[in-house]
This record gives sequence, structure tokens and C-alpha cells, in this order.
Amino acid sequence: MVKKSFGGRLARLIATGLFLSLTVIHVHAQTIVDEWATVKAPPAPTLKPVTINPQETALLILDIFAPTCSAERRPRCLASLPKIRNLLTEARAKGTLVIYSLAGTASVAEIMKEVAPLGTEPVVRSRSDKFYGTDLEKILKEKGIKTVIVVGTAAHGAVLYTGSEAAKRGFKVIVPVDGSSAESTYIEQYTVWHLANNPSWGSEVTLTRSDMVKY
Repeated sequence: MVKKSFGGRLARLIATGLFLSLTVIHVHAQTIVDEWATVKAPPAPTLKPVTINPQETALLILDIFAPTCSAERRPRCLASLPKIRNLLTEARAKGTLVIYSLAGTASVAEIMKEVAPLGTEPVVRSRSDKFYGTDLEKILKEKGIKTVIVVGTAAHGAVLYTGSEAAKRGFKVIVPVDGSSAESTYIEQYTVWHLANNPSWGSEVTLTRSDMVKY
């Protein structure tokens, strides 16, 4: 009887341990997709005022052209145009370098008229990362640029990748969040979080608002 009782207890302990092990494995097997609905957004980053040295700064206006910036595709891009125009007007008044970008088959003529380039302002063409396959870095360094102000659309495309690549190349990066647009507020939110919190180059990025940029 003693042997049977001990054997029974041992079997129960083994079964219990196996159950607990399987439970732990199940818990650890969950992915972020499984937990998606439970995720809470972190606190919003602080927007900081910035003072610009006009001779060492460039304003990058990225992919603001039709039909990308449209009521059908990105109405938030249309809403950002007055903010970008204000930045552009001030930059030109101070002699700050202004550079535009295009993607795909878009032409300079398709850049939104509110922020259209002058004939002397450089235009580069690439996909999301505007440094890739272009002379953007060469233009910036030849002009002695140390800081770039990045605005445009899409936030999770041209703004995120060009901003991050600029930081990797040693430039200070300023992102006015009201000049960066996408199809939804969630996309803009995660882009802003990524720019501010990247462990490698997040410290090189300053998040601000267009009316907080001063010369």
C-alpha cells in the first residue's frame, strides 16, 4: 500500500509539473499579434522649441505631390500644407537651403502649388530613403549643412527613413510633427515614437511643431 500510495503521488506530481510546463510554454508562445488589443500606447513625447542656424540647416520637403497628397488618399497631407508653407516661407526669407524629393514617376510640376519649388532648389528622386541612389548627402555636405528639418508624406515612408538615414550620417534631425502626414493617426503616432526612441540614433532627433521653429 505504501508503494502504491507513493507511486500515485509521484504520478500526480509528474502530471502537475507537465501541465504547468505546458502552460508556461503556451504563455511564452504568445506573440505581439496575439496581444495586439491589450497594448497601450506609451506617453506622448515632448515637443521642444528649436532655434535654427539658417546657414547650417536644410529644409527637406518630401513627396508632397498629387495624387499622394490628396483628399482621397491622404487628407491629413492636405491639412499639413499650411504648416509646411509657413516653414518654407521662413526658410527662404532666411536663406536656408530647401530641397525637395519625388518618388516613382511623379514630376516637379505635380508638387503641390502651396509648397512648389523655385527653379534653383534641388530635387532628388528615390523611394522612401531619399539618400538612396541620390546626391542628397553630397548636396548637404557641400553646403556645410549640419541639421535637417524633415517634413512630408508618408510619415512612415519618406519622413521616417530619410530622417533616420540623416541621423545615421551624422546630421541633427528636426521633425515638426504637424508637417508629417500619413493615411491615419496611428501611422503618424508610431512613426513619431520610432523617431524619438530608436536606441541607435533617437538622441539625434528633435520632435517639434512648425510654430516652435525659430531663427
